[in-house]
Amino acid sequence: MGRITTRCVARRLTTEASTIRRETLVVEEPLEIRIGGRAITVTMRTPGVDMELAQGFLLTEGIVAHRDDVLAMRYCAGGRAGDGTNTYNVLDVTLNPNVPAPVVDIGRNFYTTSSCGVCGKASLEAVRVTTRHPVTGRGPRVAAATLTDMPRQLRSAQKIFTATGGLHGAALFEPDGTMLVAREDIGRHNAVDKVIGWAVERERIPLSGAVLLVSGRASFELTQKCVMAGIPVLAAVSAPSSLAVDLAAESQVTLVAFLRGESMNVYTRPDRIIG
Repeated sequence: MGRITTRCVARRLTTEASTIRRETLVVEEPLEIRIGGRAITVTMRTPGVDMELAQGFLLTEGIVAHRDDVLAMRYCAGGRAGDGTNTYNVLDVTLNPNVPAPVVDIGRNFYTTSSCGVCGKASLEAVRVTTRHPVTGRGPRVAAATLTDMPRQLRSAQKIFTATGGLHGAALFEPDGTMLVAREDIGRHNAVDKVIGWAVERERIPLSGAVLLVSGRASFELTQKCVMAGIPVLAAVSAPSSLAVDLAAESQVTLVAFLRGESMNVYTRPDRIIG
């Protein structure tokens, strides 16, 4: 498995002094995901739990729907300079024969490697039609006080962020505030795919009783991932985008943002928030 952090030398400058010190940096490396030996995407990620990342990605892209859709995963040779060394940066997935192979084209690859997603009404319609785990019904109800405690729990679980200051975080919670899993990554979309992949591995899809918390903003892409996994409540520490709010409203997802201290903004389906 690849390194998660590395060390480097930096010069620290202040108004009073200049010092040399060793800093801890988060590692960023490419992960190529293949299906049946055919590359479908490359994402820049922090190494670790790559198989969760791959399963979450495949589910949120609509390629798989459940754990049974994936037969096997293995790392492939992918050494630098063609030497064949296994760098653990190439992951090949074998799908169940009943699962159609994805169509691979330039547009799809660009979309899956983008950190900001795609835009427009057609995108909203595509997600609504594609998801096999739509958010329906009233869903779970979550106390506002429970929500305001979730960022503290996520922050406590972000051990690599504490050392580097350079990672996004995502976590899944029960409605009562119990944290199920937390993951970190250099890419906010990867952190979300990792926690969803955790749920795929444990056959917990759809996540119809869960809350997803992200440490940054609520983008269209992260909201899309909620919709694809059947997550009814998305909470973000920072701001939402307009398209994220549109998709949440259309998909019946409760979108909470600016979750800081004792306050928050609830943009859609406020009936799920108590108090």
